[in-house]
Amino acid sequence: MKTIYQSLMLFALLSAMAFITISCSEDELPGGGVPSIKYVRVTKPESSDSLLVGAFQGTLIAIVGENLQDAEQIWFNDQRATLTPTYVTSKTILVSIPSVIPKDITNKMKIVFSGGSTLEHDFKVQISEPVLSSMACEYVAAGEIATISGDYFYEPLTVTFAGGVKGELVSVEDKTIKVRVPTGATAGQLTVTTNFGETKSDFWFRDNRNIFLSSDPFTGWWNEKYVVTKPGTADPVAINGNYIHVKEVIAGWAWKEVAGGPPDAMGAISKNVPDEAILKPADYNLKFEVNTVKPYNNNMLKINVGLSSDFVTDAYQWAPPYDTKGEWKTVVIPFEQIAASYEAAGVKLAVNPNGYYTRLLFHGGGELDADISLDNFRVVPKTIKK
Repeated sequence: MKTIYQSLMLFALLSAMAFITISCSEDELPGGGVPSIKYVRVTKPESSDSLLVGAFQGTLIAIVGENLQDAEQIWFNDQRATLTPTYVTSKTILVSIPSVIPKDITNKMKIVFSGGSTLEHDFKVQISEPVLSSMACEYVAAGEIATISGDYFYEPLTVTFAGGVKGELVSVEDKTIKVRVPTGATAGQLTVTTNFGETKSDFWFRDNRNIFLSSDPFTGWWNEKYVVTKPGTADPVAINGNYIHVKEVIAGWAWKEVAGGPPDAMGAISKNVPDEAILKPADYNLKFEVNTVKPYNNNMLKINVGLSSDFVTDAYQWAPPYDTKGEWKTVVIPFEQIAASYEAAGVKLAVNPNGYYTRLLFHGGGELDADISLDNFRVVPKTIKK
């Protein structure tokens, strides 16, 4: 597969060069004139009229000019690009912009020729602003370490929590930030700032929006005995008030309702699923926090959320395996997957101003030695409108 990919890349590059130089007659030979750059453009033939004054890291570009055949080095700011002699002619140079972040930003491209002469050209390497994808757990206490996943985490950077307080950086990698949560952090978006931009998260830290099952206080038909109000030595630490803790052996195909009930039993919390999520499930996620002291490795947790008229047993099934090794983690499930599972069972989601049926049900094959805690079931937007 790797060989095929490399061959395809070589073919694409050669095709791009052929297109770029096709207007040059065969008898045009490299001369001894002064090197010059006319313009820089993308390499796709269908976008040949797209001229560039800058491009993102890793982008393949075509430098078009005269007397370029003796180019030996190309620099973007203070980073040297990899130059392949095959892709250098008198008229064009194909080169990929380095992915390494420059320390000295000049917004210049410099070509060094074999005789020692140089040629500079204004060209801005467009470095991406941070991208925030998710948190390992969206509920983290002050003083504890939160893990943020994303991309383009270039130092120096800062992480600012809702409440306007900055976290202490523990470690920073290109795709992961570990940060100590400061005192004063409140529920809301995170902001990550680098020298190349500032980004607010689409997810919320300590997300308290649209919670339809929380046990604060307990409501519903089933199993108040599972609700932990004062964690003991055998319980996980609380992350947001009360939570559900199931610690028992559940036999295969046993019927074990963990929580939930119809709207009149659940109360006002049953109305917290947004109408927009019912009408446009693809714009929303179901999220909740899980802590498994013992692995969730058997049986099945069947989830009912947003049902307007009754429970559905064999619809959305959150399947094992899942193991957090005694830590709280945030589970994210696209809400359209849940809606599709209901439709497959012959039930279409519909808005109900009186509230919705909710249920967590263990019912599936295989015995589960359960030690699993659950909290903060919510349906929230995937993105926040700017």
